[in-house]
Amino acid sequence: MKKSGSVAGWAAIVALAHAVAAQGASRPAVVELFTSQGCSSCPPADALLGELAARSDVLALAFHVDYWDELGWRDRFELPLSAQRQSQYARQLGLASVYTPQMLVDGTDNVLGSDRHRIGQLLAAPRSGVPVSTAAQGGDLIVTVAAMTGMSDAEVTLVSYLPEAVTAIGRGENSGRALREFNIVRSFQVLGSWRGTAAQWRVKRSSLPTDARFVAVLVQESGPGAILGAAKLLLPR
Repeated sequence: MKKSGSVAGWAAIVALAHAVAAQGASRPAVVELFTSQGCSSCPPADALLGELAARSDVLALAFHVDYWDELGWRDRFELPLSAQRQSQYARQLGLASVYTPQMLVDGTDNVLGSDRHRIGQLLAAPRSGVPVSTAAQGGDLIVTVAAMTGMSDAEVTLVSYLPEAVTAIGRGENSGRALREFNIVRSFQVLGSWRGTAAQWRVKRSSLPTDARFVAVLVQESGPGAILGAAKLLLPR
């Protein structure tokens, strides 16, 4: 009877795992802000992103672009990959041009980064998606994406970010201001493809920028397209 009960218990766990894989897991909404310290319209959007970052149902990320440098101020957090990602979104969504501050919600909805009302509407509904987890193990990060049926093939990306920083601006449109910014992306790397079956990646912690305090994992249709799964982790010191 003991053995039989143990087998029955294991069967229940397996059945539950299959149910999760079939139905998906609750996930945060992913909000990406394309911003720059050289843009005078961006601080209100940066502040709004800070509010969103405090919500447990939102994964907020700020991608600092480099195309405002010509006005005399080089954003210390700019990444060439940020502008590339924004341009990819513009092509995917059929937009005539890129702009700041721009927010993308779940990879599909484009909205002015300071439009609080519209962003609130887009974030109102609960979300489910591919179960994703990430954990620290010694000097490595372990990223796991569960199996799930009925989903599109996707890319799995690891994003590292700094939760908050204040910068004194010396030139450009925001000259003389001290800008407070949130969830600033410091690196962005594609780990590999996900095709509906369980997959795992191991990443060296030492490969991440030293100022990054969190990592996020995005499972996203190529393009980039819709976000299918997301998770975040505070890096242990």
